[in-house]
Amino acid sequence: MNPRAPVLQVRDLAVHFRVDTGSLFRHDYRVVRAVDNVSFDVHSAETLGVVGESGCGKSTLARAILGLVSAQGGSILWQGEDLVGLSEEALRLKRREIQLIFQDPSGSLDPRMTVGEIVAEPLKVFYPSMSRLQIRERVAGMMKMVGLSAEQINRYPHEFSGGQCQRIGIARALVVNPRLVVCDEPVSALDVSIQAQIVNLLKDLQKKLRLSLIFIAHDLSVVRHVSDRVLVMYLGRIMEVADRDSVYYHARHPYTRALIESVPIPDPVKERQRARRSLEGDIPSPLNPPSGCVFRTRCPYAIDACADRVPALETLEDGSQVACIRHEELAEQWKREADTDPTATETSS
Repeated sequence: MNPRAPVLQVRDLAVHFRVDTGSLFRHDYRVVRAVDNVSFDVHSAETLGVVGESGCGKSTLARAILGLVSAQGGSILWQGEDLVGLSEEALRLKRREIQLIFQDPSGSLDPRMTVGEIVAEPLKVFYPSMSRLQIRERVAGMMKMVGLSAEQINRYPHEFSGGQCQRIGIARALVVNPRLVVCDEPVSALDVSIQAQIVNLLKDLQKKLRLSLIFIAHDLSVVRHVSDRVLVMYLGRIMEVADRDSVYYHARHPYTRALIESVPIPDPVKERQRARRSLEGDIPSPLNPPSGCVFRTRCPYAIDACADRVPALETLEDGSQVACIRHEELAEQWKREADTDPTATETSS
């Protein structure tokens, strides 16, 4: 188990949306369970990676933590204080400690403001007593910290590349010295080479500033590089939580294994030799999720019992968690397969 104290504790979090399914003459609605009874911790100076296919609830989870969408149940304990139900003013003050880095680096910046104004805006909101000289010095120092020049302070966002715009977004998030930063797919819109630069920058800044990060991404290779632990989501529920190496080398849930096996191996010989168990079909509609285990309709190991009850997120001896009623027998089966044919279960090693 992680010896560091948790700064964020999410317990049984539920975020539901009403969707109008009626017609002109008949009012009706159904409920989308975007986040369904999700529980996890984030420890001090830790990076928790959150992965899953599109529509699994990752971004909704991030916005719920920041209070940008309302939770219908559960609690979000920030250093012991529940953020659910706080007034707008009280929640606004908490956002100084919890900041967000957006997915679209260019779209998240106001094109009418200079870079200096963009980075300085949170300081003006949270520290209205700061002088203009103090703000300018703080902004210049933060721009230098993220790899930009202080001479660029009077330029506008359209004068920067996508990677530079994301550096500006990072500077804006960190300028108020938060303790937790939620990174909502911060590199998905960037070229691969630029992705590596931004990820390495975030890792350096985390170490220097002792930040806690929630890093949301589709790319499992990126999550593996940046994360201490990984949380796997599917259709609003947690499938597995474990430390990075356990997830990538000893995944317990069939969905986690399928995600990892979809990542190409850089070695072309190994890539051709290894067996693939690609997922078939699409994610079910969140308006009509499957009974029992939500992954069972796409799971190659599903049995009749998987439809009868929702599997609990079980905590194992090593501290990892998995929501699968067959995880013990499947672990034995996968171990036998690996012993007889190592390429059958090799994953991005």
